[in-house]
Amino acid sequence: MPDNKNLIVTVVVTAVILSSIFGAGAGFLVVSNGVVSTGQIRNFWQKILPGGSNGAEQRTVRVREESAVVDAVEKVNPAVVSIIITKDLPKLEQFYYNPFGDDPFFRDFFGNDFLVPGTRQNGTQKQEVGGGTGFIISAEGLIVTNKHVVTDEQAEYTVLMNDEKKYPAKALARDPVNDLAILKIDAKDLPTVELGDSSDLKVGQSVIAIGNALGEFRNTVSVGVISGLARSITAGGAGVSEELTNIIQTDAAINPGNSGGPLLNIAGQVIGINTAVAQGAQGIGFAIPINEVKNSIETVKQEGKIVRPWLGVRYVRLTEDIATQNNLAITEGALVIRGEQRTDLAVIPGSPADKAGIAENDIILEVNGEKLTGKNILAKEVGKYKPGQEITLKVWHKGETKDVKVRLGEYGK
Repeated sequence: MPDNKNLIVTVVVTAVILSSIFGAGAGFLVVSNGVVSTGQIRNFWQKILPGGSNGAEQRTVRVREESAVVDAVEKVNPAVVSIIITKDLPKLEQFYYNPFGDDPFFRDFFGNDFLVPGTRQNGTQKQEVGGGTGFIISAEGLIVTNKHVVTDEQAEYTVLMNDEKKYPAKALARDPVNDLAILKIDAKDLPTVELGDSSDLKVGQSVIAIGNALGEFRNTVSVGVISGLARSITAGGAGVSEELTNIIQTDAAINPGNSGGPLLNIAGQVIGINTAVAQGAQGIGFAIPINEVKNSIETVKQEGKIVRPWLGVRYVRLTEDIATQNNLAITEGALVIRGEQRTDLAVIPGSPADKAGIAENDIILEVNGEKLTGKNILAKEVGKYKPGQEITLKVWHKGETKDVKVRLGEYGK
């Protein structure tokens, strides 16, 4: 006859193990006239689970994280849109012709039936030439995307919603400094995203990217971490090349077509705009921190356009190589210098910089006490302020350092 007491212990301990796997658990296990302590159960876990008694905890953590990702995606997905780019292009057709025309010699030699294929234009037709991603920031139809997605002013743009509805879109504003554009569609009561705070991001933090991958797979979700912060890159696409600074690096999969889509934190808040991917690499994508474009977004909401402060200088970021080549003791800052064309003056006549007395070959070292470095460039520092505000520049001028007060203008005015 079996030992009933041992049988009961085995059955009940097994039940506790199963209940722990499914999230129930127990503090104490009563068996007949005695008890089995949590310490005994922990020892049992260590014998049957990799990682010991932490196995159930690891499962719980993983389930919670996956649930958070699902919740974040469900929260944001309705406000993520695909952008379809179309353009009138020549419609080509194939035809056959005699390459020798009416020349009797060649016709007698080759015959009248000698024909070769060719192509010719037969009018134009609208064709899809590209795609990107955007996200809705206002219930009245304002949509954020990358400037390089909508750079062609001759193209037409269509917004495809997550519920399959389509709207023609107008490029309301293109940022002259950052890779940002705002579209407008004629719609109301739309779902919107929540903008987060990109000032306190941490390397290793979990992030989620959503986008129109390859212009074909709408609202594709990828998950990764922040791989780096404050990166500087030169990004190119659609015939445009620009230097971007203070960029977020992530290993969340970003593909062509993802441009303009949101990079989210685990709470489903937008912390970046997916912008570029490193060619020839895997898991190296880049996003513009959302705090970098919040001012531009707000000015579009309030004034219908992007309002940028304007200093009015052309410059290059000073490096040790440039300093060595020009016998300069200073290795960081903004070197005011003319462009490649003779008309590309270093200081724009009549600009705020011109009025303040800044000259070619000056080196701007600081903006309101903030030192200019490789990661902290002049455009970024000036962009913190509004047109009409007065700032103080520390300038190296002909071997001397001085403070220069400048009242910023408005870009484009």
